[in-house]
Amino acid sequence: MSAKDAPPPLPEPLLVEVADSHTHLDMQSGTVEEALVKAAAVGVTTVVQVGCDVKGSRWAAETAAAHSNVHAAVALHPNEAPRIVLGDPDGWSRQGAREGGGDAALDDALAEIDRLAALPHVLGVGETGLDFFRTGPEGIAAQERSFRAHIEIAKRHGKALVIHDREAHADVLRVLDEEGAPERTVFHCYSGDAAMAEICAAKGYYMSFAGNVTFKNAQPLRDALAVAPLELVLVETNAPYLTPAPYRGRPNAPYLIPVTLRAMAAVRGIGENDLAEAIAVNTARAFDY
Repeated sequence: MSAKDAPPPLPEPLLVEVADSHTHLDMQSGTVEEALVKAAAVGVTTVVQVGCDVKGSRWAAETAAAHSNVHAAVALHPNEAPRIVLGDPDGWSRQGAREGGGDAALDDALAEIDRLAALPHVLGVGETGLDFFRTGPEGIAAQERSFRAHIEIAKRHGKALVIHDREAHADVLRVLDEEGAPERTVFHCYSGDAAMAEICAAKGYYMSFAGNVTFKNAQPLRDALAVAPLELVLVETNAPYLTPAPYRGRPNAPYLIPVTLRAMAAVRGIGENDLAEAIAVNTARAFDY
């Protein structure tokens, strides 16, 4: 294994237990049990496992049912909706090449997400939203239709809405306004600036910060973190992606939450224990556990 593929070392444990508000254990190496043991060893005692398609959402629900410290969120990722409707001839998604099934196929997939969202150990509907980075103009209608359906599902089941917003800030905020956001709405891997953080704060949306808040070029994210109300701040890995500095490019996992949390505490100018206490309370409130 090259140094680039080697898992980063265990950080110094947090003294206050926290939750990883967004992770993808199904995309990480090793078993779920190994990941949870490693995370708990450094004070990360709860994780939210997030689905991105029907198969991954079923897996998230099953994994949460089997582990008391795992909560599930279920959804069709914004990039998944156009693949279902229009197909994926090049197979760039991890499911390989596939035919488009049209609106009927999207309806079928949404019906399964709706069924899973009713389960007691599924605490979130997401990640859903809009992504104009990977999906071109032809896929926007399918993304928006899917996003609106997920908002409705989250509200009907009383679950948190977990938002993926990539290069689509204004449109995500517009759809939330048009549909009426659920009582608990989380911007996962918050990617807006300080001005958007103020809009989110006014609406009571949670902002979850990932390892990219530590990247050199991420000053706008740090500016957003600096103005976000403390009671609306969460932390996540989005593992295996967005590994915090100084381990950027190596595999991410829930046990690396302390690295990001310490960087966040420095941005806020508060002690790591104070930030961890706030984040622990916020995550439990956001996901209602």
